[in-house]
Amino acid sequence: MGEFIQAGFGRVITDMATFGYLSDVFILPAYRGKGLSKWLLEVITQHPDLSEVRRLMLATHDAHSLYAGYGFKSLSEPQRFMELNMQGK
Repeated sequence: MGEFIQAGFGRVITDMATFGYLSDVFILPAYRGKGLSKWLLEVITQHPDLSEVRRLMLATHDAHSLYAGYGFKSLSEPQRFMELNMQGK
């Protein structure tokens, strides 16, 4: 059997009921441009364990168009969300 190389990563933090947060989606530079990020998002968003989750959220610096292709949109009510920056207390 051939050698396997991990070319990317994606993590969903969820309560498996109402909320999920998509975090740390990353493809190694040598493997970018091969459709792996699209494949990874397809696998994540269609995963049966997430079928009951009502809201899946994420934050991105520069991949808005990629995520929009999978149904992600800007927050409909951003005034309802808050953050606590634990590094800048």
